[in-house]
Amino acid sequence: MRSLQTATLLASTLGAALMAGLFCAFAYAVMPGLARTDDRAFVRSMQHINRSIINGWFLTPFLLPLPLLVLATVLAAKGHSPGALPWIIAALALYAAAFLVTGARNVPLNDALDAVPPDAAPDRLAEARAAFESDWVTWNTVRAVLHTASLGALLWALHLHGTGVGEAS
Repeated sequence: MRSLQTATLLASTLGAALMAGLFCAFAYAVMPGLARTDDRAFVRSMQHINRSIINGWFLTPFLLPLPLLVLATVLAAKGHSPGALPWIIAALALYAAAFLVTGARNVPLNDALDAVPPDAAPDRLAEARAAFESDWVTWNTVRAVLHTASLGALLWALHLHGTGVGEAS
């Protein structure tokens, strides 16, 4: 069971790291770069990004940590790395919160922007951008912070798991 616990923690940590990196890169590079474009380029670029990101390379590290963290929590509660249990629970709560932010905030904004026709009039493009950009950037920053915090909790849980803290001798 210890090897299963190790595998769930490692895979969850990898997923959290990939998501933290992705959303942080959007926060400090992609969105500031797109902020310098005109409305048509901004809308079209975000539409292309939002359509292309839905693939296995994104969905696997985005979705897989949730069930793995639930399993890691159960294993830790049953005595496998009990010292890591609070950190695994924290990582799960933070990851789940980031997941909910994505589904409740960023995805609806993406869907609304996706409905804008590529040949829309300039005033429609400006309106769509204004309704999207600021809120999306804010919520992306929130999920970047949450994923990064989840990653930190997982790294500490892995450390505790590796050292056997809290296990019976």
